[in-house]
Amino acid sequence: MGKWFYLILVAVAVMLGMSVWLTAAAIGNVLQEKWSLGPNEVGWLLTSVQMGFVIGTFTAAVFNLADILPERVYFSFSAILAGFANAGLIVVSTYESALALRLLTGFFLAGVYPPSMKMISTWFKTSRGLAIGTVVGALTIGKASPYLFKVIGDSSLTVVIWGTSLAAIIGGLLVGVFYRDGPNVFSRSSFSWRHVMTVVNHRPTRLATYGYLGHMWELYAMWTWIPTFIFASLSVSFPQEANLRIEFWTSIAAFAVIAIGGIGCVWGGIAADRIGRGKVVNVAMFISGSCSVIVGLLFGQSPLLLIPVLLVWGFFVVADSAQFSAMVTETAPQNAVGTALTLQTSLGFLLTMVTIRWVPILTELIGWNWSFAILSLGPLVGIGCIRKLRKV
Repeated sequence: MGKWFYLILVAVAVMLGMSVWLTAAAIGNVLQEKWSLGPNEVGWLLTSVQMGFVIGTFTAAVFNLADILPERVYFSFSAILAGFANAGLIVVSTYESALALRLLTGFFLAGVYPPSMKMISTWFKTSRGLAIGTVVGALTIGKASPYLFKVIGDSSLTVVIWGTSLAAIIGGLLVGVFYRDGPNVFSRSSFSWRHVMTVVNHRPTRLATYGYLGHMWELYAMWTWIPTFIFASLSVSFPQEANLRIEFWTSIAAFAVIAIGGIGCVWGGIAADRIGRGKVVNVAMFISGSCSVIVGLLFGQSPLLLIPVLLVWGFFVVADSAQFSAMVTETAPQNAVGTALTLQTSLGFLLTMVTIRWVPILTELIGWNWSFAILSLGPLVGIGCIRKLRKV
């Protein structure tokens, strides 16, 4: 079996495995009514998976798990455990238990996303941008899938939770049974605390990571709150429509806006292999940062104006994501690539917790017209860092 088979295998497994990420965001309104939650409690329900992911990636980075454990085993068990943790939302009866399960879900997903990039890199030395872009594109579609299950199940908790949980378990089994490393295997290391310091002291890796942080400042806050933004905007545009009808169209629009990023990732990979990763990530950050300002000006306007801009934002906001990871696989010391990827990802997701929490606070203070504009600061800083990296 060749590299294209394994690219499809890993992409499908990642898409299925990461489907549990935005489960709470998709059914947040249902859980809010079920447990009589306030806005702050709902916010923690959404960010707890980020916190779990940060803890998981930090643990993996410190103990060099991605450079010690076979990626197939690490990925497979992590995806299956994430599926079971997500399924637990069906049976728990308290908000606190749900928080713990979302934390565990994020913790286990730390063994799905970073290892997948290293896995596919063993099959692609050339066209690595396309390969990692395809994997991250699949991840993007997977994260949008809870909104699709929500439409199919008419906002049913059972359909959304069981659908995403089974998807994650199947993703883990696919890798566990069928995946094998490619010919460009990275050297496997024994445990060493020095791996972390090697990565931290390596300037090109630091610059690539700083650029990634600028990208992450924007990405997950957009993904998390864009459904709420769409619902609020449609409610203003169509005040006479019933909430259930607006919610139906919101779920479809949210799925499209997030999922179109999968195509953006593939475009980013192809373009990066042709014109360079630095150019591609800076173009993507410039366009997405601009959209974060423009969408607020279109709040409450006709969906014919708003939705196209949101689709452009969804396309470019994640189109560069894979290329930051590809930069690390190419620039980091080769005996610490797994640690470098995991540390980069851990810091990025730690930062997302800040903007995910800030957006609703800013919305209360200044409204939807300007609350997304703060996200443009990340791409602005990221562009500066990548320009320095290109000189190096």
